[in-house]
Amino acid sequence: MAVVGSRSLRDGMSCFVGIGLPSTVANLARLTHAPNLFLVYESGVLGSKPTKLPLSIGDGELATTADAVIPVPEMFNYWLQGGHIDIGYLGAAQIDRFGNLNTTVIGKDYHRPKVRLPGAGGAPEIASYCREVTVIMRHLARAFVPELDFLTSVGLGESPGARARFGFTGRGPQTVITDLGVLKPHPDHRELTLMAVHPGVTVEEVQAQTQWHLRVAADVDETEPPTHHELAVLRDLKARS
Repeated sequence: MAVVGSRSLRDGMSCFVGIGLPSTVANLARLTHAPNLFLVYESGVLGSKPTKLPLSIGDGELATTADAVIPVPEMFNYWLQGGHIDIGYLGAAQIDRFGNLNTTVIGKDYHRPKVRLPGAGGAPEIASYCREVTVIMRHLARAFVPELDFLTSVGLGESPGARARFGFTGRGPQTVITDLGVLKPHPDHRELTLMAVHPGVTVEEVQAQTQWHLRVAADVDETEPPTHHELAVLRDLKARS
C-alpha cells in the first residue's frame, strides 16, 4: 500500500499529509523518486522534511525540519481553501461507492454508537479543497459499505454535481488504494471501480470484501511489486521511527 501510494506522488507536488500510513507514503516518495515533494501537515508546517515518521501532527520533528511554521487558521483559510495544495491523503473507517468517508462513529445512533472514532479533524476541508484526494485504507467488508453510518467527509457526493453545489473546488477522491488493489471513480457513473489488484489477489477476493456490487474494469491491471530499493528505504524509515 505504501509503495503504490508513493508512486502516485510526483516530484514538486504539494501534498497535505495525514499521520500514519499517509505520512509513510509521502516520506517514502520524498526519499526515493520525489525529493522535492512539498509536505504540508495540519499543524501548520510547510515543507517539512522529517528524518523519522512523526508520531502526530504536533511532533517537533515536523517543525524543526520545516521551511516555515504558520498558524493553523492560515493553513486552512489560505493554503487549503485557497486551492494551493495539489493532493491530500486520507484514511477512513468507512467508505461508500462514491468515496464519501466516515471517521466519526460506527453505529447509526450518533449519541449511542457502537464505536466512537477520532472524528473529522481537518479531513472534511482536505476532501473539499485539495485539488485531488487519495484515500488509503484496509479493504475489509466492514469498511466498504453501501451506506455510511455517519458522513464525515464528502467524496463525490450522492449525486452528479454535488461537490459544485457545496462550493467545493477540489475534484475529490480520484484514487483509493487498499491492501487488495486500486480503485478509481468511473468518469460516467462516478462509482468506485476496481482498476488493479496487487500480486496474488483475485478480483473475487476484492468483491467479497465489498458490501456493494463492485464494478470492475474491463482489463484489470496488476500493480508492480515493490523494488528492492523501495523496500530498503521503507524499512530504514520504519527503523528510525
